[in-house]
Amino acid sequence: MTTKLYVALVAATLALTACKNDTQAAQDAAADANAAMHDAAEATKAAADATAEAANKAADATAAAASETASEAGDTMHDAADATKAAADDAAAKAASATADAAQATADAAQKMADKAKAAADEAKKN
Repeated sequence: MTTKLYVALVAATLALTACKNDTQAAQDAAADANAAMHDAAEATKAAADATAEAANKAADATAAAASETASEAGDTMHDAADATKAAADDAAAKAASATADAAQATADAAQKMADKAKAAADEAKKN
């Protein structure tokens, strides 16, 4: 919209210049049109600067949000790693306990066999 105003003012300035009316009123009108053209140019520049600033702020906000998301993802991965380690430690402890129980059962069975063998040997000595 501002660009259209700028173009219209330039066209008006050129039209007034083409008339070559050297009266004071024509010169004043041309000066007013020229001043309006400069004002429109400054307004366009200000709008462009405001747009650039808004884009920079949006980029900063996006970067901040991405950083926060990455931090949260890192925290989640750390928590998952801790949970995995705890589960692995628990599984290892259970496996060690089951192995110890199996070894104890084997030792108990061997002791029973040894006791039976000793009893059979003692019985054989008696006969």
